[in-house]
Amino acid sequence: MRLIPVLLTACSLAACSSGLPPAADNGTAPGNDLAAVNQTAPAATEEPAANVQFEPLNPPAPGQPGGLPDDRTPVSEGKFTPDSAQGAANVVQTYYALIESGRYDQAWALWSDGGKASGGDAQAFAARFAPYSEYHANIGAPGQIEAGAGQRYVTVPVQVYARVKATGKPFYQLGEVTLHRAGDIDGATPEQRSWHIRAIKFGNDPGKPGQ
Repeated sequence: MRLIPVLLTACSLAACSSGLPPAADNGTAPGNDLAAVNQTAPAATEEPAANVQFEPLNPPAPGQPGGLPDDRTPVSEGKFTPDSAQGAANVVQTYYALIESGRYDQAWALWSDGGKASGGDAQAFAARFAPYSEYHANIGAPGQIEAGAGQRYVTVPVQVYARVKATGKPFYQLGEVTLHRAGDIDGATPEQRSWHIRAIKFGNDPGKPGQ
C-alpha cells in the first residue's frame, strides 16, 4: 500500500489546549459512529534539553496494530475529479499540508460549516498543535462513497505520529477522516458540492467531547 507521508511542524503558540488536533465533528455521518471528541495529550511546558537523544519516530507498518490498512490499494497519482473519493483524499492531504506550513486558518476552513465542525474557532484550532514539536501523518487510500438523502460521505484512513514538545517522546494514533459533500441536488452551491471534513476519529479517543 502506498502511503503519503506529510511532515507537520507544530505551531509555537502557548499551549491553551491539550487535545490532539483536530477536534472531531459535532455530528456523525450515516452508518458511522464518529462522535465529537478530543484526544487528551500532554500539555506543553518547556522544551527538552538540547542534548537529549530523541527516540526515533517509527510508526507501525501497514497491516500492523496501529498501522494503516494493508489493502494494497495505492493512492492514485493520476487524474481524478474533485467530487470523487480520490478528490476527498486529496482534501485530507491538503489539510495536513496547510498545517505543515502554519496556515491553520485555511486548514480550519476545510472543516464543514465554515470550520465550525472542528468544534471551535480558528484560534482554538491552531492552539491544539502547541504541545508538539513534530507532527506527521500518513494518508491511506479512501473508502467507497456512501450516499443518502442527497448527501455523500467517504472515509480516509490517517496515521499520526508526533513528538511531544515537553518530553521529546513519540506519540502515535490511528484514525479516520470522514468527509461530506452535497450530491447533485437542485440549489446546492459549488461550495456545498465540495468535500469538507465532517469528523476525525482516532481509535483510542476517550469518547467524550472537550477532553
